[in-house]
Amino acid sequence: MSEAILTAAAAAAALKNRIQSRQARVGIVGLGYVGLPLAVEFAKAGFQVTGIDVSARKTRRVNAGDSYVGDIPSSTLAPLVESGGLRATTDFAAVLELDTINICVPTPLRKTKDPDMSFIVSSCQEIARHFHAGMLVILESTTYPGTTDELVLPMLAKSGLQVGSDFFLCFSPERVDPGNPRYQTVNIPKVVGGCTPACTEMGRLFYAQALERVVPVGSTQVAEMVKLLENTFRMINIGLVNELAMMCGRMGIDVWEVIDAAATKPFGFMPFYPGPGLGGHCIPIDPFYLSWKTRQAGIEARFIELAGYINGQMPHFVVDKIQNALNDAGKPVKGSLIHVMGVAYKRDIDDMRESPALDVILLLERLGAAIAYSDPHVPTLQLDGVELASSPEEAAAEADCVAIITDHSAFDYQGMVARSRLIVDTRNALKGVDSDKIVRL
Repeated sequence: MSEAILTAAAAAAALKNRIQSRQARVGIVGLGYVGLPLAVEFAKAGFQVTGIDVSARKTRRVNAGDSYVGDIPSSTLAPLVESGGLRATTDFAAVLELDTINICVPTPLRKTKDPDMSFIVSSCQEIARHFHAGMLVILESTTYPGTTDELVLPMLAKSGLQVGSDFFLCFSPERVDPGNPRYQTVNIPKVVGGCTPACTEMGRLFYAQALERVVPVGSTQVAEMVKLLENTFRMINIGLVNELAMMCGRMGIDVWEVIDAAATKPFGFMPFYPGPGLGGHCIPIDPFYLSWKTRQAGIEARFIELAGYINGQMPHFVVDKIQNALNDAGKPVKGSLIHVMGVAYKRDIDDMRESPALDVILLLERLGAAIAYSDPHVPTLQLDGVELASSPEEAAAEADCVAIITDHSAFDYQGMVARSRLIVDTRNALKGVDSDKIVRL
């Protein structure tokens, strides 16, 4: 057996031993809503974790034990930092000291709905500058099938090291659901697929040290496709029920009652609910990675494109509802004060990414409406360079119309009905409340 093979085998055995003994030095690139919770779980499991982020503000807050991620209380983060189990830096030279690296950076879409790989590329370029044998690298950023093998692997292989022996490369889709009290990083099953079987096994072993369940799959492409299937499934079904809401609205049928009745069927049906549009970084974005990739293969992703169009029309549908409701009350949109309840993209979080509330507000402003809003999680809001401040809920009593866009649990819905003149409810937050003031989606 050659010396090179012996050296590679020794490096793999050493990494495996360090992972199993919790002595591996863990690196997390990107300390956002995916990376910071992951860093916390591995620190809690006894690993020494280094978080790397280009934002000096984030690294300062982490090193101060001050969490900016809703699912991670500062009371959880601070002891891990104080004990030396978790630290943060902006310096990629820390890679020299690491055994494992998880890449958890954003992967947005360009305006043309093409994937923007710049954050992955820049991260991998920095990692490659300090790359060394015996490392495990796992990409977690949501992306199109083939990214790990076609984009990341060549950048790391320039080192001359051999994947599957000198170093190990995997993809594992992040499945974080911000604000979900039941399923968080530690108990969401972790899918992982490697460039080689040895890579998959190393990735499985790594995650098994800190997370409750690991699901190995046969390749990086399978793992990459898993996340896209999950979110495309949701996007298409939400698009279907949003279209149904439009149909029911035209026919005078209560779509919420229809869905509740259909959901009593114990098989063959899964309830999805309409809303003012899609928000967040995943569901409105991820399916378009798939449609972009399939276009490269000469395949048209018709379901995805159609669902995207329907979901994109929902803010317009909501504005039409508000306009018609005001018209029935003898008021035009122009000059009316409309109070928006909730501007985050989903209930009980502060995340504004792709929030449909922004589209609804901008459309209303173009029609001449004056806008106020209340959101206990979003104290200020930037719109076209103008900053709005969240108003107390009671201020909605002054509005000509109240629009419930995000149904935060902190809202006083009974008080809202008592105080308001007119309410357009896009989330069925006032289910069971019978009032002539309420117009439902």
